[in-house]
Amino acid sequence: MSTISKEDYIKAIYTDQQRNGKNVSATYLAGKLNVSKAAVSDMGKKLANQGFIKYEAYRGATITKKGEKLALNLLRRHRLWEVFLMDVLKLDWGEVHEEAEKLEHLTSEKLIDAIDKYLHYPKFDPHGHPIPNKLGEFPHTPAVVSLKESQIKKKYRIVRFDDESFELMKYFSRLGISLYSEIYLSDRLEFDDSVFVEVAGRTQALSSKIAERIFVTELEAKDD
Repeated sequence: MSTISKEDYIKAIYTDQQRNGKNVSATYLAGKLNVSKAAVSDMGKKLANQGFIKYEAYRGATITKKGEKLALNLLRRHRLWEVFLMDVLKLDWGEVHEEAEKLEHLTSEKLIDAIDKYLHYPKFDPHGHPIPNKLGEFPHTPAVVSLKESQIKKKYRIVRFDDESFELMKYFSRLGISLYSEIYLSDRLEFDDSVFVEVAGRTQALSSKIAERIFVTELEAKDD
């Protein structure tokens, strides 16, 4: 397996474990990385032998300290590249994730440190994800909840997006939804858990699948 494949596995295991707080299944990794379960099993054993993860075929994978250090380094590179590509090269926020996925594997420590300094040490990427510093430390982040889990008749500020879909990011742009937008969650349809939000002077309907990819913090209640 290539170095890029190894790094992708490690980053996927770290991020899913952080999100869900449990072992990362082979089924998830196969779907996430678009590989077979046999390939996941093979790589899992290799990474375990190298000390990056702990892996059991039927229990999944957990990251080790060694693996966490590499994953944080990859996240730092990825998110700094996103900031650079958007702020300096003026790429669209829907484009930068895919490009950063490639660049994160090819960037030296010297170059990424220079980019970090040039950007004045940003703390968040264009989609609201915190950027770890060179020591692997994250900036303070507020408690967030997905829009899908939020209460109706309340006002929120968008502070993070699940940014892996170029199509979804373009869709948000068309709706006038962006990072730090203020939105009002006016209603939820019990039939399919879709939500209705007021943003940029318009009411928009968002599916449950989309709403779970938007993360918010609560603001003051909307005045009647």
